[in-house]
Amino acid sequence: MFLTPKEQLAIIKKGTDKIVDEPELLKKLEHSFQEQKPLTIKLGLDPSAPDIHLGHAVVLRKIKQLQDLGHHAVIVIGDFTGRIGDPTGKSKGRVALSDELVKENAKTYCEQIFKVLDEGKTTVRFNSEWLAKLTFEEVIQLAATTSVARILEREDFQKRYHHEIPIGLHEFFYPLMQAYDSVELKADIELGGTDQTFNILMGRTLQRHRGLEKQIAIFMPLLEGLDGIEKMSKSLGNYIGVNEAPEVMFKKIMELPDSLIIKYFELATDEHPLQVQAVQERLQSGENPRDIKIQLAEIVTALYHGHAATMDAKSYFEVAFQKKMIPANIPVLLLEIDKERIEDIIPQLISIQFIQSKSDFIRLIKQNGVSLNGEKIAVDDLSQVLMNEDVLQIGKKRFLKLNK
Repeated sequence: MFLTPKEQLAIIKKGTDKIVDEPELLKKLEHSFQEQKPLTIKLGLDPSAPDIHLGHAVVLRKIKQLQDLGHHAVIVIGDFTGRIGDPTGKSKGRVALSDELVKENAKTYCEQIFKVLDEGKTTVRFNSEWLAKLTFEEVIQLAATTSVARILEREDFQKRYHHEIPIGLHEFFYPLMQAYDSVELKADIELGGTDQTFNILMGRTLQRHRGLEKQIAIFMPLLEGLDGIEKMSKSLGNYIGVNEAPEVMFKKIMELPDSLIIKYFELATDEHPLQVQAVQERLQSGENPRDIKIQLAEIVTALYHGHAATMDAKSYFEVAFQKKMIPANIPVLLLEIDKERIEDIIPQLISIQFIQSKSDFIRLIKQNGVSLNGEKIAVDDLSQVLMNEDVLQIGKKRFLKLNK
């Protein structure tokens, strides 16, 4: 911990939506600095979906900053709470997950979070370790720490109650169980998106009730997706996945609205606040946003794929999207048999997300949006035999080389 508590606080505050509360956080940082003892940073993950995108990574990047300042992260995989399902933002309760699916999703989560976090400064725990051991008496005692009126303050519960949509009694236990995680870990700080406000503040309440020092709650803004309007979501198709190929990630960042450049510098990178301020000044002085977006694309892509792959992605973008030529370095699809037709590779194209579905592929062909070696193809051409080194193209921007 080489930075002073005030210097650490300045970095921690970068891009945050709200900190509850800042004076308490400074005291914790001062005590940590004096004792040379790292703070315990908690993040709970409900393994309901295994893919992480840059929206999820906003909180992970903030935790990585805290790790770089010398603190330790504890990732709580909600394998026990996943059996209930957090209904946050939903009009009805989320379907509970099977143990098998929870474990499978948790494994995929862990593989992805270490694209961001320092594995040496991270502990992964499953909250079934302590929640499954609670006796019924202890559960009753836990429930006695809050009231139905307090639980109904949660926005999604309010909406469902007023619209007479059923709320299962078991759903009331979700925020209490997440709060109990903080008690078990003696968390100093818990992070989450603004949609987790109620649950994280419940952790402070329960810690106080148990006579523990209250955790600091750090809330990060929700990151808009490629459309610049809606929260980043895979279901909306406006996401940038952390596991996506570098050329795909680079291209998507270049498609961001100019209005999101600063927000992405703040939330999707580890750039120092002073560097972000310098970028903002460049924009205000009239510098071409495209040039700054290239810098952003380089920084973000390098965080997940390294410098060499990022430079290849940049070259790919410049050739494919700026010079409107077929690039030399494009993704390759290995054909499985000697004489494979276009229609035979449709399942492979779907599996690598080059197309969404067979019907979508047919639609694009009918709209003259698919080419093979620069020539438009028709639906009747689906039986055409593919040759080694053929190049399949969708629209003006997406290429795939076919190798045998």
